[in-house]
Formats: sequence, C-alpha cells, structure tokens
Amino acid sequence: MRMLRWLLTLSFLMTGGHSMAESKEEAVASVLDQFHKAASAHDFTKYFGLMTADAVFIGTDASERWDVKAFKDYVKPHFDKGRGWTYQPKTRHINFSPDHGVAWFDEILENAKYGTCRGTGVLVKDGKVWKIAQYHLTIPVPNELASTVVKMIQAPKPK
Repeated sequence: MRMLRWLLTLSFLMTGGHSMAESKEEAVASVLDQFHKAASAHDFTKYFGLMTADAVFIGTDASERWDVKAFKDYVKPHFDKGRGWTYQPKTRHINFSPDHGVAWFDEILENAKYGTCRGTGVLVKDGKVWKIAQYHLTIPVPNELASTVVKMIQAPKPK
C-alpha cells in the first residue's frame, strides 16, 4: 500500500500536479487560445500553423465552408491590412476519443461586433502536437428569436 501511495505521489509530482487528462485538456485549450490570439494579432503564419494541412473552417454564413487554401485566400488580405478578429473564450468543453488522438470541443466566445458566439471543432494529434482539423464559428440564436430570424433569412432578397 505504501508503494502504491509513493507511486501515485511521484506520478502527481512528475505531471506538475495535474492528471494526464488535465494536461491533454490544457494542451488542446492552449492551441485554441493561441488560435484566437493569432487571429487577434493578425499573425498569418501562427494562425495557419495551428491547423492541419487539410483543415476546414466553417463560418457563420451558410456559404462559408473553406478548405485551408480558400481560407488563406480569404484571411490574407485582412491580416495584411492589420485587421484580425478578436474572440474571447468564456467557457470551453473538451472531449477525447478513447485513443486520445482526437479531441472535439465547444466554446462560448465574446466578440465586440457579434456579441456571444460559439466555436466548435476537432483537433487531431500530429506527433506530439495538437492541430485544428475543423473549426466552426456560429452565432447562437436565442430560442425566442429563432422563428423571427428564420423568417428574415427566408424572406425574398431585394434585387
């Protein structure tokens, strides 16, 4: 019993006082935090360095489903002009596949222009680092406004 306690204490100290699950969660959270910071700082290289080569970014408009090349083409002119976007994470939930090679998340974000937003997505383990394979940004619609918003979306567009 003493040996087991000693091994558990040693394991706890070697992980910096965090369980392995916590450290994996912290690693994924760190990638997401870096992603948001790079967007805010309009750091093109850092931003796309956090994504897989075949990543997909899904924006708030139904037409916005970009592979990495298309998303780079969209982002580059904004970042080159010193314009990024700032989303501050408020809450975040992270889950892992049984083999701990895939993580999926959902987070509530705040943005000065759009208010409360939601980000969801998937990260994959690439060697020892986590990379974003998919990021999906949405604007949650309160249930009491949903029918009004749907009518606005479905209304004929002026020509």
